[in-house]
Amino acid sequence: MTDVQRDVMNYDVLIVGAGPSGLAAAIKLKQLANDQGKDVSVCVLEKAAEVGAHILSGAVIDPIALNELIPDWQAQGAPLKTNVSDDEFLILGQAKSWSIPHWLMPPLMSNQGNYIASLGDVCRWLGEQAEGLGVEIYAGFSAQEMLYDEQQRVVGVITGDMGRDAQGAEAAQFTQGIEIRAQYTLVAEGTRGSLTRALESKFDLRKQSSPQKYGLGFKEVWRVPAEQHKVGLVQHSIGWPLTADTGGGSFIYHYGEQLVSIGFVVHLDYANPHLSPFDEFQRFKTHPQIKTLLKGAKRLSYGARAISEGGLQSLPELVFPGGALIGCSAGMVNVPRIKGSHNAMKSGMLAAEAVFQALTQASAQATPLLQSYADALKNSWVWNDLDAVRNVKPLLSRFGSWGGTLLGGIEMWLSAFHVRLPWTLVHQKADHDCTKPASEMPVIDYPKPDGIYSFDRLNSISLSNIAHDANQPCHLTLLDKNVPISINLANFDAPEQRYCPAGVYEIVKQHDASYLHINAQNCIHCKTCDIKDPTQNIVWVPPEGGSGPTYVGM
Repeated sequence: MTDVQRDVMNYDVLIVGAGPSGLAAAIKLKQLANDQGKDVSVCVLEKAAEVGAHILSGAVIDPIALNELIPDWQAQGAPLKTNVSDDEFLILGQAKSWSIPHWLMPPLMSNQGNYIASLGDVCRWLGEQAEGLGVEIYAGFSAQEMLYDEQQRVVGVITGDMGRDAQGAEAAQFTQGIEIRAQYTLVAEGTRGSLTRALESKFDLRKQSSPQKYGLGFKEVWRVPAEQHKVGLVQHSIGWPLTADTGGGSFIYHYGEQLVSIGFVVHLDYANPHLSPFDEFQRFKTHPQIKTLLKGAKRLSYGARAISEGGLQSLPELVFPGGALIGCSAGMVNVPRIKGSHNAMKSGMLAAEAVFQALTQASAQATPLLQSYADALKNSWVWNDLDAVRNVKPLLSRFGSWGGTLLGGIEMWLSAFHVRLPWTLVHQKADHDCTKPASEMPVIDYPKPDGIYSFDRLNSISLSNIAHDANQPCHLTLLDKNVPISINLANFDAPEQRYCPAGVYEIVKQHDASYLHINAQNCIHCKTCDIKDPTQNIVWVPPEGGSGPTYVGM
């Protein structure tokens, strides 16, 4: 709590984040309230300048949750137009590719019945549905810290100040952040959220869970010539350019008007600090098969973001006094399926049901009532979806891409026949603990971008439509300003220069000394630095509301 006198807004329910889980929760709350004639006020805060602007996903969307939430979504004009028509899974060598017969793939890997779409566009549409039901959505407002009452129960958030200069002083356009108070707060801020991190620490929500695991996902949208476009085609691959001890793979989705989503995921438990996930993505696009697809094509957009990959083992306790974690704030991604939006939406819907019950029962035992959300999740198809693949990520970490994929595939086939192995493997290390000293690992010589298929970071982020006032406090904070040179540069050759997909971090030499320069205005909010920094010295917090990328069609 703060002694500063701020403006205050009061609601029954506050939802932080206008992604799939937050918007699904808001819609479900209003549906329940309207059905029972109750007046429940719901507020959604979104740090992006508009709903969907910070959303990035492949995306092949399983409509199972949307079917439950808005059964007539097609009649309502949801932007899910392209049915998956063909599934392909490839193994890439440096110059060749091999297709895995579809009948060898576990049934849960099938994308039949799913839709290729822009998740950002879907969220914009969900936002319209929520507002139509009476939800108040405030875009361009970042939630900076939690509010607690005397019993240390969450009672809302404080939004970030706007109009401070780089030194933190009040500039001419200064506007103080406000308190948004609510009986219940649902945190839906996505992967590696700053509020989630604070809540996990305060309430020890991770005491019984494995470390969360992450991947860094890249995505570009290209418009390709008509003769190279196959509407509804979904392709995934593993292999080149990654080595067997570095997990990851690619996706290529054909949809819309000659559009192709092309992307690459690198698991962030890689050991070699010389590795650059961004440059691995650029190398991937120079594979002969990918070059054939992209010949004569135009790159339209670029983005990147971290993905939660820990699965069931890494879920924290979902309920805290006064609220709950939903969606990717908790971690709902099915790693082998590369899908999470359906699980995120369902988690939001289940949380909404628990909150509505707590509101209408007016019980002093609100936290036990909210616990029904966690119980309902364990009895839902979300849990089944994640349980079937719970050992895949640990197997990849232990046995590498080839051994892990084979063993994970066997377990997924057993699951298809309702055979559940009696063990659940834990994650042994957090991703930042997997990085080895630079002296022990080989240097990787990445080719110079050709400007046709491969590009540099600054050229790429020019397609991310970044809006960021350089004269604002830096939102990438260092716990110890000496660590980047004394530890990161000395021991790991400053890996922040390579794992960041936006060129934010730069080692500068001046007068025979080196220092870390932070180009915060380049940040596209992927959170990788907060995850992969070897000593956890970099802490990501939201910048001034509205800052960051403005993704279109991502």
